[in-house]
Amino acid sequence: MGAALALLVTAGASAATPGPDDARLKALYEAEFKWRRAEDARTLDFGPQSLTDRLPRVDPASQARRLAYWEKVLAELDRIPPDRLSPQERVNAQVFRTAIEIEANQVRWRLHEIPFNTDSFFWTLAPSRGRGFQTADEYRRYIGRMRDIPRHFDEHIANMRTGLKRGFSNPKVTLEGRDKTVEPYLATDETNPLWGPFAAMPAAIPADEQAQLKAEGASVIRDVAAPAYGRLLTMLRSEYWPGARATTAASDLPQGRAFYRAMVRDYTTTELTPAEIHAIGLKEVARIKADMEATMRSTGFKGTLPEFMLFLRTDPQFYAKTPEQLLGKAAWVVMKANGRMNETVGKLPRFRHGIIPVPPEIAPIYTSGRGGLQNCLFNTYRLESRPLYTLPALALHECTPGHSFQAALALEAPEQPDFRKELYFSGYGEGWGLYTEWLGQQMGIYETPYEEFGRQTYEMWRAVRLVIDTGLHEYGWSREQALAYFREHVALSELEIVNEVDRYISWPGQALAYKLGELTIRKLRAEAETKLGPKFDQRGFHDVILGLGAVPLPVLESEVRRWIDETAAKA
Repeated sequence: MGAALALLVTAGASAATPGPDDARLKALYEAEFKWRRAEDARTLDFGPQSLTDRLPRVDPASQARRLAYWEKVLAELDRIPPDRLSPQERVNAQVFRTAIEIEANQVRWRLHEIPFNTDSFFWTLAPSRGRGFQTADEYRRYIGRMRDIPRHFDEHIANMRTGLKRGFSNPKVTLEGRDKTVEPYLATDETNPLWGPFAAMPAAIPADEQAQLKAEGASVIRDVAAPAYGRLLTMLRSEYWPGARATTAASDLPQGRAFYRAMVRDYTTTELTPAEIHAIGLKEVARIKADMEATMRSTGFKGTLPEFMLFLRTDPQFYAKTPEQLLGKAAWVVMKANGRMNETVGKLPRFRHGIIPVPPEIAPIYTSGRGGLQNCLFNTYRLESRPLYTLPALALHECTPGHSFQAALALEAPEQPDFRKELYFSGYGEGWGLYTEWLGQQMGIYETPYEEFGRQTYEMWRAVRLVIDTGLHEYGWSREQALAYFREHVALSELEIVNEVDRYISWPGQALAYKLGELTIRKLRAEAETKLGPKFDQRGFHDVILGLGAVPLPVLESEVRRWIDETAAKA
């Protein structure tokens, strides 16, 4: 963030009337948005209907061209005086700058040479199960994307080979089992995940056209896509897995310490150092541990905290017997939350998400849940590893009023420019998600001490991340040290613990955003409650946060404090 903009973010700015600099800024971010959508192989629309008939180019020449474009954009942005912008456009400028700096950093650090991690894979291209496309044209474009898979994969393979040669790869220890996520895509029949949309075609498409599209889709899956997946799997198993680095710390990568600090800055959108974040984590771990011990005592349990965690991990009463039971519990929590939303948030979105299981081809190594605009996913693989006492906190975070709810509001915000409608900053988004877990106490979501302990377990999980992520990548912790620290403090299952630590190893810095964002929101709420007293209305407080959409944390702080001051003046 430029010095002038950083000053305005932290100090606020006087009102400005719209003028020619507003128009210059608007032209700049609108042109960049249009250009970037073309680069991402998307139209100017939003959602699945925005996907074109090809996949993005990821080759080095395309990456270099993008970096050159973004550097020109940043140079042009530097020539627009922030103090001549209207208040709304000043925020847009701050958000736009941070977003473009992150995009440029991704290319500068050549992250395209590590195009997947333990959690996210470029080859899981199938749309959400149970949801087809709406029009025949969308199906034709989907078929076009499948035809483009060989070229897309070849570019990724070339990038991964380049990364291997310079020691820039995923750590070998985190790769176990990830190759199995490719195997379902080798199928040449309707069991291939790519077939999913054809199994749910809308009745609005005539039957003869449906048959034609299905025949073409089956042919492309069999003759084009599946063979490309086969070549990818061969490369992963014969070259990438054997050649991946034996180390785990980001600091062991080329220019590793600088790389890690850049990732910390990008994901947290703050200037906090790894050492400062590590200290915050240790302090939070101590605080939350005391809360957990108090909740444990309220259940009547007579043993120690580690014994209580073992009890929670192993007693069958805390685990679903069927996938439907787990999904039903998640749906129940979401509906309870929906029933309290009118007293929690002022402006509610029209868009509604579904609840579906994580697709089986990725479930063994996937996280417990993931919120999205269309669907909120819950992992039903190995139910004995999916405790029900943490499910209320998970559903709040991922679904409503967490990620799915926030994404719908961001998409429907007419006052935001298009470039902000699908923008995501981890500190803001994950901070809001974790804050909603705490908010569940006020909403009456947690019905038993075990569910409250589950909420505290999730809060401890995010605090532990601050310690483990920085421990691994800044202080040279081993994977075994990280696993031991996790087991000591968090009542998650062994499967979840291993998946989480491997995620932090392969995705440096990302896990830091949750707790830092939540602490920022909690701090701002305390300031608002103190300054506004009985005039404080949480609906207005939440509306200003959600109305902003995803923003860097310094912008969130300045804008919420501006709202507090304006609300106090009116009162």
